[in-house]
Amino acid sequence: MRWQNLYNPIVSWLLRSPLHGLMSNSTMLITFAGRKSGKIYTTPVNYVWDDQTLLVVSPTDRLWWRNLGGGAPVTVYVRGQTLQGVGRAFEDEEAVEEGGLLTVLRKVPAYRRYWGVNLDENGQPDDQDLLQVARTNASVRIEHLSPT
Repeated sequence: MRWQNLYNPIVSWLLRSPLHGLMSNSTMLITFAGRKSGKIYTTPVNYVWDDQTLLVVSPTDRLWWRNLGGGAPVTVYVRGQTLQGVGRAFEDEEAVEEGGLLTVLRKVPAYRRYWGVNLDENGQPDDQDLLQVARTNASVRIEHLSPT
């Protein structure tokens, strides 16, 4: 049994509970339809706010983000409120600028440490380091957010 089979339901329950503040500054629920099956899925993900956009990074071996290729409607439950928007997944080089991977690395030092990416005095990473992260991680931009 994968650890996510135990972890995801517990985190989902916590994020929907009055105790959501324990995790909701960095973790939210994203709900989307399977692109082939149409089945509705909800999964917890870490996020970063960038103005009016939510940015999510997911290892490419997790498959949920593939449902958002080309853009798809999503519902997010973030900080105790439900919002609707459009999520779009990016891979490889597109993940860096368009997908917001560089923004996530600038805003969350823990990700930089985890992936071994250092920024220079201008906030720029080594290109090879950045591309290595982009090869193993997809990024998702969630835009056009509005309350349900």
